[in-house]
Amino acid sequence: MAKTTLKDISKALNISISTVSKALADSYEISEKTKKIVQEYASKMNFSPNKVAQSLKIGKTNTIGVIVCAINNTFMSEILDGIQKASIETGYDIVIMQSREDIMIEKACIEVLNARGIDGLLISPVSETSNINLLQELQENETPVVIFDRIVNQLKTDKVGINNFEGAYKATKHLIEQGRTNILHITGHQLGVSKDRLNGYKDALREFDIPLKPYYFIECNIQDTEILDQQIKTAILKALSSDNKPNAIFGATDVITTRTLGILANLGIKVPEEIAVIGFSNISIPFALNPALSRIKQPAGEIGNIAMKKLIYLIKHPTYNDFETVELETILEIRKSSSLN
Repeated sequence: MAKTTLKDISKALNISISTVSKALADSYEISEKTKKIVQEYASKMNFSPNKVAQSLKIGKTNTIGVIVCAINNTFMSEILDGIQKASIETGYDIVIMQSREDIMIEKACIEVLNARGIDGLLISPVSETSNINLLQELQENETPVVIFDRIVNQLKTDKVGINNFEGAYKATKHLIEQGRTNILHITGHQLGVSKDRLNGYKDALREFDIPLKPYYFIECNIQDTEILDQQIKTAILKALSSDNKPNAIFGATDVITTRTLGILANLGIKVPEEIAVIGFSNISIPFALNPALSRIKQPAGEIGNIAMKKLIYLIKHPTYNDFETVELETILEIRKSSSLN
């Protein structure tokens, strides 16, 4: 089927191409009667506007760039779902790229999206300072940026994530209330959430007068899962050989938490009898793991939805600079992996 053009509509209705274009754009220059006739005919003929031509005319592409660390985990998929729902509501297209936790790949993603003429950028940065100058250049060139998820970042803009401190505090306190006081905290290097989650962990220990053991805080490379698995395994075995053997693990990310559970199973360590496990995770079937996973669940879809709407507001209000950091609440879900009851 041939694609209907403005010229086809003009010829069929015997009005000028300019009038057709203005009527479809809901211009005040065209009468309501004419707009109704044009729009109904265009709908009947399945007319869709040429977005390239439109972008050249108005200087906007109606496209939002989205950069995520990875798309192969449930948490990020839920965020993207929230972004897409907001994009449908607001009429924007989205282009998704992934940095794979690599600063240079992230840099390339930013440059590619900028070259495509995006109207704004949503990004979950690789680290607290990664490509900060490049992001500032985008802002200076009137391409707004909103940060989501990893909200500990130097960029001056809107940021949307969770209350990382409170989530970590709740997880650690739960373990302590189960009688577990030797708690390993495993996290990723410079995540942009690590500091707040570490402070929440520390605060819970302090509240119960439990001394902080520096060697119980472990930073891992989360770029490569093989390296990550090895680092987690090595850290667990090293801790188990110490005088103060761990009896619990608190994982700082979805990937770390779920992979830790698998590593403990491979080592023949009983969960929760020997080591209890809890962590940040949005895996869709936590009850299907063995044992069922206790977790801090994040409102991922809401994070994506709010971040997208904040970005669109910045696009439409280019002089706005009253930025805020939105920290949504998390939910503690207790299951077998951390409970002996």
